[in-house]
Amino acid sequence: MSKELLGALSALEEEKGIKKEVVIEALEAALVSAYKRNYGQAQNVEVSFDDKKGEMHVYAVKTVVDDVVDDQLQVSLDDALEINKGYELGDEIKFEVTPQNFGRIAAQTAKQVIMQRVREAERENVFDEYSKYEDELVTGTVERQDTRFVYVNLGKVEAVMGSKDQMPNEVYRPQDRIKVYVTKVENATKGPQVFVSRTATGMLKRLFEQEVPEIYDGTVEIVSIAREAGDRAKVAVRSNNTDIDPVGTAVGPRGQRVQTIVNELHGENMDIVEWDEDDASYIANSLNPAEVIDVIFDDDNERACTVIVPDYQLSLAIGKKGQNARLAAKLTGFKIDIKSETEAKEFLANKAAAKDDDAETASDEGDQTDEPTEDASADSADVNSNPDESNEDTQD
Repeated sequence: MSKELLGALSALEEEKGIKKEVVIEALEAALVSAYKRNYGQAQNVEVSFDDKKGEMHVYAVKTVVDDVVDDQLQVSLDDALEINKGYELGDEIKFEVTPQNFGRIAAQTAKQVIMQRVREAERENVFDEYSKYEDELVTGTVERQDTRFVYVNLGKVEAVMGSKDQMPNEVYRPQDRIKVYVTKVENATKGPQVFVSRTATGMLKRLFEQEVPEIYDGTVEIVSIAREAGDRAKVAVRSNNTDIDPVGTAVGPRGQRVQTIVNELHGENMDIVEWDEDDASYIANSLNPAEVIDVIFDDDNERACTVIVPDYQLSLAIGKKGQNARLAAKLTGFKIDIKSETEAKEFLANKAAAKDDDAETASDEGDQTDEPTEDASADSADVNSNPDESNEDTQD
């Protein structure tokens, strides 16, 4: 038993990285519980493990007192002095109470403790490993699917992909190899829990980094992403090198780079637009492929604007079910109201007329406010300008 246990502890330390001291401490605590449970003892006991010989000893710990009330927890001062003349009241003395058949119980307990520590160590190692992959792209194999999740085997752990993280245009079959984006890693009671997604905007960013070296090294930067997974996405890019075209670099020769990403996402359309520090230009770019005539910002809301487009491009600018305008708004962070050129002329004309009406109304109100003051002054002047008439009336 002793040699086997010491060998197991050494193997644990070498293979799993679990220190002997940690296992011995847990083992001693478990043996205390096992002793009390198997021998019906409630006294204060300690278990000592000799890590050189592999032997275990159980000790009952008793306190030195004048009058013994509980002989399982206390020892009289007279008995203590017989053991050692140096003992005083309040001292604790250890009496070995190791049962003859305790080796069998110890072996069984040691096995359980070691297995538990191995499981915990494996969980911690898996958690440490996969927590490094958070916000990264990994490849896994689809294992199964139920009403809540698609389960993806990542090697040492089974990740879960919720319904909101699944692409609506994809069907997941067992043994399919897919790329997934790690959104979160939790250290749960049953072990590490890894959550993955194929709809997160972060996945799109990582795919561009894989396909476009200039994005990976930071020469071209992805500023913003707006995505309706499985259907369409807009990606705003800018270049940190004036000699490099960010849009052309991201698209690639003959569109090969972006086409690889489209294929990975099973046909999700991509609009690559150039970011501009001028908000008007950026908003116009975001509505690509529609042509923009003008961008008028709202005086009352700095994050709202009206975009004017040619009459024949109104439907293109808005997009199917408003998708193009919706994605442009997400991409830029502006509330965008799109109007055709004809609508804009009427809108601006009505707005100008409304301003004129407001100004005229304000002017009329000002005139009406002044008139009573003048009349009152005139009446007052008439009354006070002829005091004789007033006196005559009074005399009559």
